[in-house]
Amino acid sequence: MTPDTPHASNEDTSEALDAFWSALESSPFLMLGLPAQVAHSMPMTAQFDGRHGPIWFYGSRKSRLAEGLSSTNDAMAQYVGEGHKLFACIAGMLTIDNDPAIIDKFWSNAVEAWYDQGKADPDLVMFRFDPSHIEIWQADMSLMGKLKMAFGGTMSPKDLEGKHVETAL
Repeated sequence: MTPDTPHASNEDTSEALDAFWSALESSPFLMLGLPAQVAHSMPMTAQFDGRHGPIWFYGSRKSRLAEGLSSTNDAMAQYVGEGHKLFACIAGMLTIDNDPAIIDKFWSNAVEAWYDQGKADPDLVMFRFDPSHIEIWQADMSLMGKLKMAFGGTMSPKDLEGKHVETAL
């Protein structure tokens, strides 16, 4: 299957989703933005518990994400896996949900370093991202593709042995 194959099998979709969640677990960094803002996305550290729930982010009340939520809740998150072998774009809804139980659940020394007053910091917001749709590209270059890149050859879709899936979450 080439990266521009329009419809993947259920097995391909399941494998791509597993690869995405595994990659996100090992490197939980997403670029998060609000398309209606026409502003750059921001790097955020994802907090999540399982593969079928919301993704949480600690943030700032003064951030463009928090300020932009008054006009829209549509959000997009982009992911680039380690080694550039997996890419994903996730659409969903972003809201502020300062549930103390959720703030406590994911709290750590690394998070606390960002907030002078800890969990009571007035700038602290908890963003809840409910993903609805994902598109995943898995790049796996063939030996011929690697040789072409190393020696200046012209690449073609058959030089990639990756997968491309698009699915609702």
